[in-house]
Amino acid sequence: MKQRQAASAVGTRTVLVVAHTGREAAVRSARFVVDGLAAAGLAVRVLPGEAAELASPAAQIAATPAEAVVGAELVVVIGGDGTLLRAAELARPAGLPLLGVNLGHVGFLAEADPEDLAEVVDQVAAGRCLVEQRMTIDVTVRANGSVTDTTWALNEATVEKTAREKMVDVVVEVDGRPLSRWGCDGVVFATPTGSTAYAFSAGGPVVWPEVEALLVVPISAHALFARPMVVSPDSELAAEVIGGPPGRAYQAGLTGGATPGADGQTDASGTVLWCDGRRRVDLPAGARVEVRRGARPVLLARLGRASEERDGAGSASAGPAGTGPAGPEQAGGLFTDRLVAKFGLPVQGWRGQARTRLAPGQREEGRSGDA
Repeated sequence: MKQRQAASAVGTRTVLVVAHTGREAAVRSARFVVDGLAAAGLAVRVLPGEAAELASPAAQIAATPAEAVVGAELVVVIGGDGTLLRAAELARPAGLPLLGVNLGHVGFLAEADPEDLAEVVDQVAAGRCLVEQRMTIDVTVRANGSVTDTTWALNEATVEKTAREKMVDVVVEVDGRPLSRWGCDGVVFATPTGSTAYAFSAGGPVVWPEVEALLVVPISAHALFARPMVVSPDSELAAEVIGGPPGRAYQAGLTGGATPGADGQTDASGTVLWCDGRRRVDLPAGARVEVRRGARPVLLARLGRASEERDGAGSASAGPAGTGPAGPEQAGGLFTDRLVAKFGLPVQGWRGQARTRLAPGQREEGRSGDA
């Protein structure tokens, strides 16, 4: 089936479609979206590594992944959260919103489900997507005082062990002051968006995405004080790898066997940094990982219906770029609904009622508890 190389006409609206081509359901859904958007008059691009599996004659094949986002207004992602995190590596530098269709398991980052595909096509074609900014973190790795790596994350940066039988030995720092030294499986530095990912599995709190904060969550720490912590979004966090093999060094201190040197260091690390489970940096003994609020957010698109249903508005923000902002009240309520749906939370017996937006000068009538 012949496909075209990407070359959108001047003035033509362009959308990039990214899919988990290892899943047949995702391939079928991606073809539906590509064909629907192309029929609506939009230019639709696909990545060169996915073109053969998608095999849609309506799709334009980008020459390289980097060129796929040039001139596009939106990235439609079909798969799970992992696929969306992969697409974010392309969309974030270009400032493009990501609209996710979840074909994974939990899918907190995705906006729509497979049954919403027709609505996704209609809303994208009409330019009726709202856009949320999601906080990111910038990560710097230092060894012997020199910067060796820089990277970023949307969900989390995790300093963790590489061997099952060992522990990592780290000192965590907040705003230039040491907080605690832990022998543990790792430490998660997460954003509010990442609070429902690895940090959640490690026992961290759920943080609503419009809350600005950073999370520090130790993983299986052998310590009396090892609680998850929420700190200012402007805090500067760090983890220093004391040494290794971490399990042996830590146990040596407990059992009175061989001990680390006077500076607390041993000769190896067995420690690694993972960002969003995608970008890996091996950490030598003595390495320092610094985490701070990211300079550039990730943009997540929401379907325009969210505004209409909650606020009674006649229409969501329209326009080719779909730049209508989603307000905090909208985002918070939608996230609550997503939590209830994803985890099947029991809400039977709730007796509240949906609030409606009042016109200027209009007074709210008394509410009955039996509504």
